[in-house]
Amino acid sequence: MKIAATIIEDSSVTCDRCRASCCRLEVMLISETGVPEKYIQRDEWGGGVMARLEDGWCAALDRDTMLCTIYENRPFICGDFAAGSYECLEEHEPR
Repeated sequence: MKIAATIIEDSSVTCDRCRASCCRLEVMLISETGVPEKYIQRDEWGGGVMARLEDGWCAALDRDTMLCTIYENRPFICGDFAAGSYECLEEHEPR
């Protein structure tokens, strides 16, 4: 028996019209992307995650424009997080 997956997409949610909800998620760095070291936090085992400010926002986010300041060198997971996808919409919903 096959179970069909439900794919939800909303083309009205785009990165240029978003409140950067995904920039509050923990982002593990699993490969070298050129993220400047000042934006990386290391855990006790030496693994890296994107640094976040005290309020939970990514340290690389420009708070005036809500755009990534290291867009060309952003982590791969940030580039793979599709605008309007189910995951995006889950984070986009007000809490």
